[in-house]
Amino acid sequence: MRGACDGGIASFLALALFCLFHTSCLVDGLLKCYCDICTETNHTCETDGYCFASTSLENEVPTLARRCVHKQLSSSQPEPLIFCMTSDSRNTTFVIECCKEDFCNRDMKPQLHPRKKVPPGDDPMWVTWKMALTIAMPICAICVVVMVIYHVRMTRRRPGDSDDSQEAPDRPILGGVTIRDMLEMTTSGSGSVGLPLLVQRSIARQIQLVETVGKGRFGEVWRGRWRGENVAVKIFSSREERSWFREAEIYQTVMLRHDNILGFIAADNKDNGTWTQLWLITDYHEKGSLFDYLNRSTVDTNGMIRMALSIATGLAHLHMDIVGTQGKPAIAHRDLKSKNILVKTNGTCAIGDLGLAVRHDVITDTVDIQLNNRVGTKRYMAPEVLEETINMNHFDSFKRADVYALGLILWEIARRCNVGGIHDEYQLPFYDLVPSDPTIEEMRKVVCTDRQRPSIPNRWQSIEALQVMSKVMKECWYHNAAARLTALRIKKSLANYGAIEDLK
Repeated sequence: MRGACDGGIASFLALALFCLFHTSCLVDGLLKCYCDICTETNHTCETDGYCFASTSLENEVPTLARRCVHKQLSSSQPEPLIFCMTSDSRNTTFVIECCKEDFCNRDMKPQLHPRKKVPPGDDPMWVTWKMALTIAMPICAICVVVMVIYHVRMTRRRPGDSDDSQEAPDRPILGGVTIRDMLEMTTSGSGSVGLPLLVQRSIARQIQLVETVGKGRFGEVWRGRWRGENVAVKIFSSREERSWFREAEIYQTVMLRHDNILGFIAADNKDNGTWTQLWLITDYHEKGSLFDYLNRSTVDTNGMIRMALSIATGLAHLHMDIVGTQGKPAIAHRDLKSKNILVKTNGTCAIGDLGLAVRHDVITDTVDIQLNNRVGTKRYMAPEVLEETINMNHFDSFKRADVYALGLILWEIARRCNVGGIHDEYQLPFYDLVPSDPTIEEMRKVVCTDRQRPSIPNRWQSIEALQVMSKVMKECWYHNAAARLTALRIKKSLANYGAIEDLK
């Protein structure tokens, strides 16, 4: 009975939060915006979301961009989401402004300003936020608590109970409310655009950082605690605001939420007047990255197939274009590697680190940002990326480069497959051919000129599961990108093998 009541509390609170924070923001018709890269449409793009203008500092040169933001990235919010809000006017590397009238961004020129040391108490932006939060948060909290208490009392009453019966719950009234409960309120089917901005910021400000669990190119990753739950907190420096902005934006794509994609919880920027911290909060997986896991553990054949299938399933979901009003654009990862994949407690995996990802616009058949084809990790770069022959205007090119990297990851997993006590030590792809931090030129010689690929031990051919894996990985790393398998085909091949094994 108590479990049912706790579930009711969580569901009711989710409904209450939805009513408080999640109001409708539908746009009738399409908004026309000025688009600096849309030469084929007379510098015009159409959207059901926002027009925006941004200024970024690239090689010490301010660069102006003016384009569209689709509703699927700003859905159901009365205010622009986190990606329409930079830290404040003190920002020195990236600023963005959004608006909602035809061509309203044509003359926008957001200005970068030198960073100044402003005491928090004197900062007008901080004063405004403080006043808004001071007024709104107590009102919202009181409303939620009153409704929850009323719901608990009504749920737990039995026929014949008097109105003055007393409740003595054995834990705090909100103790049963989890991040998962709150995420469910904005999830439809398998997708989500994330929690409302105010809820994201409330969660972020209640997190206690516990320990660092990793470092990346953009900053540190911490294990944090929120109401007894572990969360992962990726902290970007203020110099990497564009990367934080991009990853938060991608994670909030409609219908992106999936078991094999790292679960996004919240994004927040913290500015005390002298420095800015940019937080990205996600699910925490205690087993760590696939790279770390394979370094310290081996897997059996079933575990190997389960891991490989889960990664292929996550990538197939990323690559999939879901058509409809609440559809999802196809997304290419562009930095797939074992360090960007997390291992879950059940042995399956979730793909993370979407900061370099790009989306496909079906209507215009274009990718959504100006790209530099030399991105990602050099060791995992596909031949066409190393040779700079990748077709930047053809979205499938990016998906095929992802599949090449997936083939290398499958090789890493297969080496750690323990059959009869025999397995290989963990190594990165091309460990025997290039140094630990190879250059583009060194990778190009090995992968493109010499056409070399990671070696496949002869013993794999005598073990059915490893034979299946070696066949799939070879079809992932063809030099000819068009000949490679799709992520969906890889998923089906591994799933078919798994189904056959289950029947034995």
